[in-house]
Amino acid sequence: MLLTKIIIERIKKEGPLSFKDFMEMALYYPELGYYNSTKNKIGEGGDFYTSANLSESFGAMIGRQIEEMWEILEKKPFKIIEYGAGTGLLCHDILHYLKNNTALYNHLNYCIIEKSESMRNIEKIHLQEKVSWYNSIKEIPDINGCILSNEVIDNFSVHQVVMNDELKEVFVDYDNGFIEVLKPAKKKLKNYFKALKVTLPKGFCTEINLEAVSWLKEVSQFLNKGFIITIDYGSFSSELYHSKRNCGTLLCYNNHQKNENPYQFIGNQDITSHINFSALGRWGLKYGIDYCGMVDQTNFLIALGIKEYQQNALNNSLCKSQVKIHESYLNYGLLMAMGLKFKVLIQQKGIEKKSLLGFKFAKTSVNKAIE
Repeated sequence: MLLTKIIIERIKKEGPLSFKDFMEMALYYPELGYYNSTKNKIGEGGDFYTSANLSESFGAMIGRQIEEMWEILEKKPFKIIEYGAGTGLLCHDILHYLKNNTALYNHLNYCIIEKSESMRNIEKIHLQEKVSWYNSIKEIPDINGCILSNEVIDNFSVHQVVMNDELKEVFVDYDNGFIEVLKPAKKKLKNYFKALKVTLPKGFCTEINLEAVSWLKEVSQFLNKGFIITIDYGSFSSELYHSKRNCGTLLCYNNHQKNENPYQFIGNQDITSHINFSALGRWGLKYGIDYCGMVDQTNFLIALGIKEYQQNALNNSLCKSQVKIHESYLNYGLLMAMGLKFKVLIQQKGIEKKSLLGFKFAKTSVNKAIE
């Protein structure tokens, strides 16, 4: 049965679904949801690119930052926990870089939390050693190291809300097509804005990612000591709830084309929304996770030495002209088109705060991050 029909049948049986439940089914329904299907999702033949698809130097720079974190943690046995590893390319490139550090590599465990069987099968093509797979962070003991999410939180299912005379939540009904209906928002959604000290103007539509808050709470419970790296597109509250965002940030991707209609191509297109970094900062502090810093991906990679790294690769190449053209093309995406949109947030637990190399050009204070 097509996923569309399954969703329609559920609506007829239970009544209108919250948009969050609709999005959850569209993305994660067993075998038919976007991320649980066998559809090619990432890369030239898929629906979107990630930074890891553009150049192995991206993974190398993440590896370089992790190497510094290992040194801060006194060079003890280290675990990397990656959520939703996609095709496995980022993991592959991080490990390839860290392999040059024998002391770290020999005592390193790379754990991937991946619920999708089809994605696991793709990841295992690229990953032959050091890697193990889990369904939940609860299955991984004694985590001292780094928890990594790259373009993951934007795919968490979100509540859609609209401010009328009071806050309303968007529900999905069906009448010869999917239609949206509004119902009074539950207290947990109102409390989200209250905690962030945000008042939406009338007519403002946006998303609430409660799963991001739950994810951070769970991570805080199982990380003994170490860092959390979150790479994604999004903004602080001051930007996310600006008047120019009054229609929300929900976007869909299909065959490398963007659209704003989640009710088409169900199970065959990605659905995303910008994440609220102020929420991660504020709830992080609540759960014992300290703020390290945040910067756009471009300045993060430049601070870690991506240009020098690529120059060394160029110097060691036999086909310098071709490599230089290739890297120039990739860097337009990695450092410009994508790099300026994506943010890198690092939080920490159980250690004294120290300046990280990746934040050499960062300007955001902890007060700005949680405002």
